[in-house]
Amino acid sequence: MGKYFGTDGFRGEANVKLTADHAYRVGRFLGHFFSEKKRQAGDCTPARVLIGKDTRRSSYMLEYALVGGLVASGADAYMLHVTTTPCVAYITRVDKFDCGIMISASHNPYYDNGIKLINSGGEKMDDATLALVEAYLDGEGGELPFALKEKIGRTVDYVSGRNRYTAYLISLGLYSFRGKRIGLDCANGSAWNIAKVVFDALGAETYVINDRPDGTNINLNAGSTHPESLQALVREKGLDCGFAYDGDADRCICVDEKGNLVDGDTVLFICGRYMKKKGELTPNTVVTTVMSNYGLYKAFDRLGIDYAATDVGDRYVWEYMVKNGCRLGGEQSGHIIFSGCATTGDGILTSLKVMEVIMAEKTSLGSLAADFIPYPQVLINVGVSDKGAAMSSNCVKSAIRKAEKALGGNGRILVRPSGTEPLIRVMVEARDEELCQGLARGIADAVGGA
Repeated sequence: MGKYFGTDGFRGEANVKLTADHAYRVGRFLGHFFSEKKRQAGDCTPARVLIGKDTRRSSYMLEYALVGGLVASGADAYMLHVTTTPCVAYITRVDKFDCGIMISASHNPYYDNGIKLINSGGEKMDDATLALVEAYLDGEGGELPFALKEKIGRTVDYVSGRNRYTAYLISLGLYSFRGKRIGLDCANGSAWNIAKVVFDALGAETYVINDRPDGTNINLNAGSTHPESLQALVREKGLDCGFAYDGDADRCICVDEKGNLVDGDTVLFICGRYMKKKGELTPNTVVTTVMSNYGLYKAFDRLGIDYAATDVGDRYVWEYMVKNGCRLGGEQSGHIIFSGCATTGDGILTSLKVMEVIMAEKTSLGSLAADFIPYPQVLINVGVSDKGAAMSSNCVKSAIRKAEKALGGNGRILVRPSGTEPLIRVMVEARDEELCQGLARGIADAVGGA
């Protein structure tokens, strides 16, 4: 992780950690960098940069600042307006843009925001380019020249790109959902103007909540991190299932017909088993992260499915998938990647893939999830001012050793710094819920006192 860009972009409180000036300078650098890169390749046309944003109030401020920097450096800025992160990734790739930018802080509260950079292949930007952006933000290398006269960039309304992405999602629906009653929680975020259109087009009877964004209610007691309202909706209306997205709709948490949660690990189990049955799980490996439940690995063992575990972050999952030719990977949090369809986690795509299994197997989501028995898992997020100091604390290390001894090899402990927030995440898994709670609390108290 760099000084500004973490595992999922440059993120922080708007106008505190991430300002309009930062956005302008990011735009200035990217506009110059990609225009110069094209010029050196013998292409004198302006760099083309695609921009999308979520529904936060500050997204407009950052969008205009980015555009100002891009066009001042001679790049053309193409505006998708409010859309999802996977939409930006998809259109950047298929329409051959030089770079894509998504303005979003994902599942964070409305007062935070972020800048995610996407390369021309629709993947997270490489570390080398991010390092150059950070160096420019810190004033290294001097100022960049401004574009002059006819070389000044322009803005282009590109809402047609968002519409084509929506059509692409609809095209991936292999079955009609006619007769299915589906709940959708759009988190008052990017999915609000896409998810319902997709499910309606495929014939579902949709019940949508949290689809009235006002700039300050994104993720507010809503979406994948707060699915309680969706659970209540499914139970109240007797729906077949429900899907909750996060602010930029690259995550999906599911709810079965009884209102029970179906997390990312369970989705990996359901889709991995189905893909293996169809002969589509090549090379018979599902990619997970170190946060995946131990019970998932036990389930894969029973199914004869291999698995790999990467660092936390869908970029690391994707990198492993590309290197090893894997078709399915993801995180417990609901970032699921289907490499045959997308280059990043896509919440709406994930819900379509889960529906495909439901329709193909002619059963319910609850029945599909019943064979996966997770180990009790406790996750505690501890706010800290210095993540490095907390992780190196002798008190914390001692608490971890003590907890590991108590587990006796019948479970696992993971303590790690968040890549996007000032938090240390403490996770404990064991067969016994009470033991999990006690050990996790002991470590969390040590972290808090470090």
